[in-house]
Amino acid sequence: MGWPLYSLSCIPAERSSPPAFYSRSHLWIALIAIGGVALHLVARYPLGMPSANTAFAAANLPLVAVLVLGGIPLVAGLLGKMLRGEFGSDLLAGISIVTSVLLHEYLAGALVVLMLSGGEALEAYATRSASSVLAALARRMPSLAQRKEGDMLVETPLDKVAVGDLLAVFPHALCPVDGVVVEGHGDMDESYLTGEPYRVSKARGSLVLSGAINGEALLTIRCDKPAADSRYAKIMQVMRDSEQNRPQLRRLGDRLGAWYTPVAVCIALIAWAIAGDPVRFLSVLVVATPCPLLIAIPIAIIGSVSLAARTGIIIKDPAVLENISTCRTAIFDKTGTLTYGKPALTDVLVADGFAEHEVLALVASLERYSKHPLSGAILQAAEAKGLTLLDAVEVRELPGDGLRAIIDGHAVHVTGRGKLAKLYPDLVGYLPPVSPGMEAVVILDGKYSAALRFRDEPRPEGPNFIQHLNPKHNFDRVMLVSGDRQTEVAYLAERVGISEVFASQSPEQKLAIVREQTAMAPTVFIGDGINDAPALTAATVGIAFGVNTEITGEAADAVILDSDLGKVDVLLHIGKRMRSIALQSAVGGMALSIAGMMLAAAGALTPVGGAVAQEVIDVAAVLNALRAAAPPRTLSDY
Repeated sequence: MGWPLYSLSCIPAERSSPPAFYSRSHLWIALIAIGGVALHLVARYPLGMPSANTAFAAANLPLVAVLVLGGIPLVAGLLGKMLRGEFGSDLLAGISIVTSVLLHEYLAGALVVLMLSGGEALEAYATRSASSVLAALARRMPSLAQRKEGDMLVETPLDKVAVGDLLAVFPHALCPVDGVVVEGHGDMDESYLTGEPYRVSKARGSLVLSGAINGEALLTIRCDKPAADSRYAKIMQVMRDSEQNRPQLRRLGDRLGAWYTPVAVCIALIAWAIAGDPVRFLSVLVVATPCPLLIAIPIAIIGSVSLAARTGIIIKDPAVLENISTCRTAIFDKTGTLTYGKPALTDVLVADGFAEHEVLALVASLERYSKHPLSGAILQAAEAKGLTLLDAVEVRELPGDGLRAIIDGHAVHVTGRGKLAKLYPDLVGYLPPVSPGMEAVVILDGKYSAALRFRDEPRPEGPNFIQHLNPKHNFDRVMLVSGDRQTEVAYLAERVGISEVFASQSPEQKLAIVREQTAMAPTVFIGDGINDAPALTAATVGIAFGVNTEITGEAADAVILDSDLGKVDVLLHIGKRMRSIALQSAVGGMALSIAGMMLAAAGALTPVGGAVAQEVIDVAAVLNALRAAAPPRTLSDY
C-alpha cells in the first residue's frame, strides 16, 4: 500500500515491506495463469467448438509455461517452509501441482497455481479495502502547515513543525498537529478520529486533534506534539504495523491446517486405492486446497483493526482481538479509568487562628511549581476565588516529604496525613477525623494550619458498565486495584459496585496481583498511569485508557484514545465479532472443502472441476471475512 507524504514523513520506517513485494509477485503469477489458461482454451476449443484435430500438445504449451513460471516459484517456496519445519495446509497445493505435472493434468495444475497466487493477491486487495477508511484519511492530511512568524504566515513542511510553534488553521482546513487553541473561537469536526457525529466547540485553552476539520473560524493553535507523535500519526503507524503482524488467530488457522492436511491426504489416498486411478487422488487434493483458512482469517483481523481505529481504539497487538473475548477477570485501576482523574478541592478545614483565603493563597502559590495530580485542583480553587498568587523561593519536593517553599516570609509545607506522623508527631492530634477522599495537610511556620480534602468523582457510566460485564461479556470477577488509600478506593468501589478491592498498592504489588489472577484465568487490565505499565504488560489483555503517557501506551495491547468506558465495551464487541467472523469463514470454508473432497473421491468432480469448486469456496469465505470491516448497527449494549 502506498502511504501519502504525511505518513512517510512523520512515521518512522522500521523496515521495508516484504509482504508488498510478495503480493505483487503473486499478482503477476495469477495474471500469467489467467493468460495461460485462456490461451489453452482458445487453442483447444477454437470458436468455442471442440475440434478433434486440435493439437493437444500445442494447446498445452501455455499451461506448461504457467507451471514453469508460476508453479516452480510456488513449490520452491513451499519446500522452503518444509525445510524450516512449517507444515501448513498450503502444502496441499504444492502436492497438487507436482501431482498434476506427473499425471499430465496440466490444466488442473495451472488452476491450482491460479488459486494460490490469486488468493494471495485477493488477500492484499481485501486488506487495502478493509483499511480504506484510514487510507482515505491519510490522503486528506496536509503536508504543509501555516506557521506564524511575527505577523507573517510561512508555509512549513509538517515534519519541520516544532513543539511550541504557533500555527494558523484556516476555516474548513484540516488541523495538522495536536495542540491547544491560543486565539480564536469556533468548532471542529472530530468524527474521523473519535467516531462522534457532532462538532466540538473550541476556544482558548481547548485541545485540538490532528485530522479534525476546522469550522468557519480562523484558529491559532500552539503545537504540543511533533507530527510524528500526533494522534493521527499514531493511528496510521499502528495500522501499518498491524498489517505486518501475524496475530495469534492466524496461528490458530495454522493449527487447524495441521490436522486438515493429513486428513485431506488420507482421503485422497483412500480414493486412489479404491478407484485404482491416480487422477482421483489429484481431484481430491485440488478441491482440498484450504485457501479460506489462509486468507479469510487475516482479512477479518485487518478489517476489525480498521473498525476499531475508526471508533478511537488503537489495536497495538492484533492478537488482542482474539484474546479479549476469552477473558473472565476484569481488573481496573481507579484514577482516570473509573474516575475522571481530575480531583476537585471540596473542603478547606482551617485550624484556629488561620484564615481560609490566606492559607489557600499560600498553598496555591506553592502548588503551581508542582506536577502532583492535586496541584491543578488547588490552583483552580484559588483562581475561582480570585486569589493573588505570590512568588516562592527555595522550592523543593522530595520523596516522602512533600512540597516546601518560602512564600511571603512564611515556611509553607504541604504533605500527607501519613507523612505527618513521622515529620511532625506533635501535630497529629490536631488533624480532623479521617473521611473518604484524598487529603493534603498544610503546615505553616511549623504549625498545623489546614487540611485540604479532594474528591475525584466516578464516571456516571461506571455502575452500569460494571454491572453489565457479567451478563453480557461473561466476566466472572471484577476487581479494583489502586495506589490510593483505602478510604478513597472503598468509597469508589461502593459507588460503582465492585466488591474486590485492593488499595495502597505499589506498581510491584499491582503487577503481582495481575500475574496471580492471570495464572487462574485470562484477564483484562485497564489503567492510565505510568505505574500501571507493568500490570498492563502482565495481563492477558492490557488496555491503556487515554493518552496520558507514552510508557502506558507502549505497554498496552490496545489504547482507548477517548477516556470513555463505552469504548471499552466497543472493543469487547469488536473482538467477539471478529473471532466469530474469522472462524465462520475458516471453519465454514473447510467444511465446504471436505464436502467437495467427498464428491471428488466418489468421482463426481474432475481435477478441473475441483479447482473451480474451490475458487467458489474461496470467494464465499473472503466475502464473509470482509464483513468484519463494516460497522454493525450497534457496537455497545449497555
